[in-house]
Amino acid sequence: MTADVAVLGAGMHPWGKWGRNFVEYGTAAARAALVDAGLDWRDIGSIVGADTVRGGYPGYVAGATFAKALGWQGARVASVYAACASGAQAVATARAQILAGLADVVLVVGADAAPKGFLRPAGGDRPDDPDWLRFRVLGATNPTYFGLYARRRMAVHGDTLDDFAQVKVKNAAMGALNPNARYRKRVTAEEVAASAVVADPLRLLDICATSDGGAALVLSSMEFARRHGAPAPARIRAVSTVSPRFPNTVLDLPDIATDSAVAMEPAEETFRAAIARAAYEEAGIGPEDLSLAEVYDLSTALELQWYEDLGLCCEGEGTKLLHEGATALGGRIPVNASGGLPYFGEAVPAQAIAQVCTWQLWGDAGDRQVEGASVGITVNQGLFGHGSAVVAVR
Repeated sequence: MTADVAVLGAGMHPWGKWGRNFVEYGTAAARAALVDAGLDWRDIGSIVGADTVRGGYPGYVAGATFAKALGWQGARVASVYAACASGAQAVATARAQILAGLADVVLVVGADAAPKGFLRPAGGDRPDDPDWLRFRVLGATNPTYFGLYARRRMAVHGDTLDDFAQVKVKNAAMGALNPNARYRKRVTAEEVAASAVVADPLRLLDICATSDGGAALVLSSMEFARRHGAPAPARIRAVSTVSPRFPNTVLDLPDIATDSAVAMEPAEETFRAAIARAAYEEAGIGPEDLSLAEVYDLSTALELQWYEDLGLCCEGEGTKLLHEGATALGGRIPVNASGGLPYFGEAVPAQAIAQVCTWQLWGDAGDRQVEGASVGITVNQGLFGHGSAVVAVR
């Protein structure tokens, strides 16, 4: 049995601040994906929803919520929550159902209506919850973490504020061409430098906003794809969902501390590097085989870190890769040809699904098209050790 599953359709609700319910965004994305796949909702054997904790009770059972909105038709239903990795975990669930023979066609949907400002934990007192503690005891919002990580790169690798700004300039050139992006304006390094400091050393244009948005995929078995008239579809070949190893010596949210390495040696690779390695091993490829990558760039500094964790360059050489133009459109390995999170913003359950939307592999990305795109990787991580990466091929 092949481990591949076909991607028959993809759809999005544009990112922004629309002031409406998340169900509307997810339903719009789902219907767009069904149209793209040439299928009717009644053809779907299972629906997997990526949950949002901000949608009230319906957000916690997103699969059933979207199934009801589309019209009850008896499909299997599942709901998945893994913070920012929710979308990739939903893809993994759908893929497992298909490979297990439980459904021929699965609809994956994620959507969010994010708050204004930074994301914060759910209400209530939870002194045993590290996410609650970092906000209430340390006052460490997400931008604080982004700033700490940027400072780490500056101290360890010599990265500069201008290096970070050039990441934004590069992504802005591609995001400005994306009709689903929230922001559609190119920026200069000078404009990044002039924007307000949010969490030193990062400026407003170095980090991503919170957003409303939705994304959906229609996945199927390869046999169904052939019967449906898609003999050579884009395919998902691997989904990595690994967790960290003890001791973890590089801090990751929500823990603003690292495990002690006194008792034992740290793992040979960091958590982020392990996410990518597991995906490469499952897909039978290496970083040299990639045509493009979509990475979880909550900040410009974190994008540079992903270059190294994905094996696109050696440790400490992320800025060198950037300045060579390798990660820009037309470069050796374009990264975030969508524009990335700073040009979309965080719509948490939707973003890892949006990363997988395979228009690049279909050759349908318009002015953002990566020439000859045939292998792509997406990578992100969620709170509490949820790693996720997806490898798609054509």
